[in-house]
Amino acid sequence: MRRGWTLLLSRANFNLQAERLVSASGSGKEQEGVMVHCLNSIAAVSKNMGIGKNGTLPWPPLRNEFKYFQKMTKTATKEGKQNAVIMGKRTWFSIPEQSRPLKGRINIVLSKELKEIPKGAHYLAKSLDEALDLIESPELASKVDMIWIVGGASVYKAAMDKPVFQRLFLTRIFHDFESDTFFPEIDLEKYKLLPTYDGVPVDIQEENGIRYKFEVYEKNI
Repeated sequence: MRRGWTLLLSRANFNLQAERLVSASGSGKEQEGVMVHCLNSIAAVSKNMGIGKNGTLPWPPLRNEFKYFQKMTKTATKEGKQNAVIMGKRTWFSIPEQSRPLKGRINIVLSKELKEIPKGAHYLAKSLDEALDLIESPELASKVDMIWIVGGASVYKAAMDKPVFQRLFLTRIFHDFESDTFFPEIDLEKYKLLPTYDGVPVDIQEENGIRYKFEVYEKNI
C-alpha cells in the first residue's frame, strides 16, 4: 500500500485516491562532482504499521491524503524532467487498469517473473538495484528528477536498507486497522524525524473521523 501498492493505490474509489506526493526540495546530493539521487519512499501507515489488507488500503478513502501523495510524487524540481515511481508487481496490478500508468511520472515495475513490460508501464526491472541502474543509464539519466518508492513492503525494505541518502514520507494514521501487509521497521538511529519540511503540512489532519499527520524522516550517509 505511500506501499505494496497494494499498499498504496488500490483504494476503493481510485479516482479520488490514485496518488499522493510532496514537493521535495532537491532530488539528490552531489558527491565528488557526481549527482547521487536521493531515494524517497512514501507510504501511509496505521498505528499498528499496517499498509495493506487484501490488496487494498485498510482504511476508508482519505481524499486529501491522496492529493498529498499525488502532489509529492508528481512534482519535479527541475524543468523538463519527470519523477520516477518504482513499485513491485503486485502494487502495479493493484492499480485499476484505467489508472495505469501513474500519469506524469516514469513508471518502473519490479518483477523477477514477468518477461515483458506490463501494459501501460514504461520499464521493467528485476530488482531495485537494476531499476536504479536503469535510471542512471544514458537513456534516463537526463530525464529523471526525483525517485519515489511507492510499494510494496519488500521494495520499501530494499530501499531503506541501502546505504544512500534518503527520505521517508510517512502519513501516520492515528488508528489501528486490521492489516496483512506492514511497513518495515524504521531504525530511528539512522532515520531522523525532521521538525518541518517545505510543502508538508505540520498540523494534524482529519477526514471521515480519521486523524493523521504527515511526517518526513531523513537518513544521511
